[in-house]
Amino acid sequence: MKVLKFGGSSVAKPENIVKIKNIISKYNDPIILVVSAFGGVTDLLLQAGSLASAQDQKYKEILHTLEERHLATVKELIPVTTQSKVLSKVKSEFNVLETLLEGAYFIGEITPKLSDKIVSYGELLSSYIISEYLINEKLDAVFKDSRELIITHKLNGKNVVNFTKTNANCEEFFNSSKKQVSVCPGFIAISEEGISTTLGRGGSDYTAAIYAAAVDADILEIWTDVSGMYTANPKMVKQAKAIPHISYEEAMELSHFGAKVLYPPTIQPVLSKGISIVIKNTFSPEEKGTLITKSKNEKGKTVRGISHIGNIALLSLEGPGMVGIPGISKRFFEVLSQADISVVLITQASSEHSICVGISANDVEKAISIVNEAFEYEIERGRIKTVIPESDLAIVALVGDNMKSHQGLSGKMFSTLGKNNVNIRVIAQGASERNISCIIDEKDVKKALNALHEEFFEENIKQLNLFVMGVGNVGAKFLEQIREQRKFLKENLKLNIRVIGMSNSRTMLFDEKGIDLNDWATKLANGEKADKVKFLALVNSLNYRNSIFVDNTASEEVSKTYSEYLGNSISVVTCNKIACSSEFENYSHLKSLARTYNAPFLFETNVGAGLPIIDTLKHLIASGDKILKIQAVLSGSLNFVFNNFNDQTTFHDVVKQAQEEGYTEPDPKIDLSGVDVMRKILILARESGNQLEISDIKNNPFLPEESLNTDNNEDFFASLIKHEPHFQSLFSSAKKSDSKLKYVAQFDDGKASVGLQEIPKGHDFYNLEGSDNIVLFYTERYPNQPMIIKGAGAGAAVTASGIFADIIRIGNF
Repeated sequence: MKVLKFGGSSVAKPENIVKIKNIISKYNDPIILVVSAFGGVTDLLLQAGSLASAQDQKYKEILHTLEERHLATVKELIPVTTQSKVLSKVKSEFNVLETLLEGAYFIGEITPKLSDKIVSYGELLSSYIISEYLINEKLDAVFKDSRELIITHKLNGKNVVNFTKTNANCEEFFNSSKKQVSVCPGFIAISEEGISTTLGRGGSDYTAAIYAAAVDADILEIWTDVSGMYTANPKMVKQAKAIPHISYEEAMELSHFGAKVLYPPTIQPVLSKGISIVIKNTFSPEEKGTLITKSKNEKGKTVRGISHIGNIALLSLEGPGMVGIPGISKRFFEVLSQADISVVLITQASSEHSICVGISANDVEKAISIVNEAFEYEIERGRIKTVIPESDLAIVALVGDNMKSHQGLSGKMFSTLGKNNVNIRVIAQGASERNISCIIDEKDVKKALNALHEEFFEENIKQLNLFVMGVGNVGAKFLEQIREQRKFLKENLKLNIRVIGMSNSRTMLFDEKGIDLNDWATKLANGEKADKVKFLALVNSLNYRNSIFVDNTASEEVSKTYSEYLGNSISVVTCNKIACSSEFENYSHLKSLARTYNAPFLFETNVGAGLPIIDTLKHLIASGDKILKIQAVLSGSLNFVFNNFNDQTTFHDVVKQAQEEGYTEPDPKIDLSGVDVMRKILILARESGNQLEISDIKNNPFLPEESLNTDNNEDFFASLIKHEPHFQSLFSSAKKSDSKLKYVAQFDDGKASVGLQEIPKGHDFYNLEGSDNIVLFYTERYPNQPMIIKGAGAGAAVTASGIFADIIRIGNF
């Protein structure tokens, strides 16, 4: 014999009930079919009872809605020729239900007994309608009221199943029944005094388990709207997978910590009998689901699932008067128990100075009141502090039978949460080591579950969530490179990169599933109005793990937001030099935030575009080397200009070409005035461990004063035409000495300078072509022959590749 239970979502609509018929039609063994009330009906019945007891006639509207829904279901499922009997029965039951609600309305209250009676009609009506539908579909079915089988009695004020009488009733009926399908309502029972009772939360699952244990069923099947128990809540973790096989104990732990497909007491009746349970999906019956058995899955994964309980509050009882005093814990838990407040997590300091418990946030005000009252004497004398509450919390738990035999799981769990700035308020681990639990802020639950699932279940594929500001030349190339390399990164580096948000100066776009990079420009053009403040707020509200803010702009305003991102554990990658060349205090503050909140702040492209200049410098310093001197050509723009400028061209035309080909900033004066190079040598000096401001750098300008004083591109280019003789004289001077013009940055003995120099033949800078950069690092280990880094130092593609490289560095942290 098999026991099949179908929950509220499985019987929510007539078409779902047809699916149930199709499922059970394939069984040859005798079946006990346990069904819940139609989806949402139990809540509506409770609401109707509450309204009636408050003498609010709106209960009649709910009653009418429920009656119409049940009658409509009958009319859709059962042919007109045979539905009159069923319609009559349903109307009769609603007449009785109306009488019960009227009673609550007239007396202005609702007793527990009356509430149980009212709520029981959900399962009674659904099971009766389904049984009649099955009979009309020529299945060998019969309806059996669970109140004739399951008997309860009072124990400590609660309805508890009398298994001796219940098992006897079940054996007698099911063993003698000749029908292939027995349809029974879940959730409801009857007391020894003959009064309708309910089995509480998860009652329909419990009903099915009671029947399975009573008849020694071959298996208990729980049919729901998901394909088993998952490694995490699939609504919060998209990569969650169904667990094929799990033990009773693991299932109970996961159920306790929020896995809604099973209620822990359900397992109790079948546990001692060793009856297997399978969780199946009514809407995908071909999927295997989850098998729950007595035997442990010794060869399975160490961690079997990650779950959570939301709406948790912490209560802390602490004070010097607790140390060494027996009975404090007993009094604390006793007062909570007497108030019917369930404790879901407990920790106590080894010093006995404090006890901390997790409870439902719904009970926190009541708990504060009764605990403070119970310890009033100690509180008045300062021996114990007034109880301290914390709300808006949640419990996250790792569950698995095999966790006990594996070291380092706690460290791995807490390290993963810490890397994502998830603050852990409380930690608890049982001696069985079947679960490791911690309490965190509720707002961090989704991020925590995804980060832990990625760490323990996703074959080390790390998801990076990008928020990109600036999609011009560099930004567009960057997005193109991500699109082209996504498959390679996933297969070879185990990195899954998604762009969640992007913005230009006009519009911004967000897509929580990831923006399609094949059509991002069109989507962005139709996005909402750009707003840097709102962009930051949206990034923070999404609260994704492994979040990275990418700044492809040259905006000072954008650079001022870095601290907000880093302070929320959001990494920052930027080609914008303004932040790192701002006041040393700000630069130092950003670096400090990155360390404090474990959020990398990377800016390799600030110097040399895609060249690994800053990264190499960091490695030199980290390995104990010391920088003695830096000489460099750091402006690909200026190198391009002076490599192409001669007595056959005009300086204006070469600069214009450099701007059009993307070698200069949108405002080319930033490059030609030396400001850009000053920023770069300042950054290198700072990364070498020196404290400098940009005002400390000596700038030897080659532009005429008039050009330097212009305030727009039109006037600037006009000034270049006017002063062409000046630029030709610079070229002529270099040509006479058989030298080339290079704009050189230098840092030596704590001092930095930038300026145009005539470089003679034989010098490392002489043959520097195109827009290439070159850096010479003279260090204690390279005092005479410097370490040289040379290559393309400007251009959208190489700058984008440098940004991309920083993203990959973060992915590999």
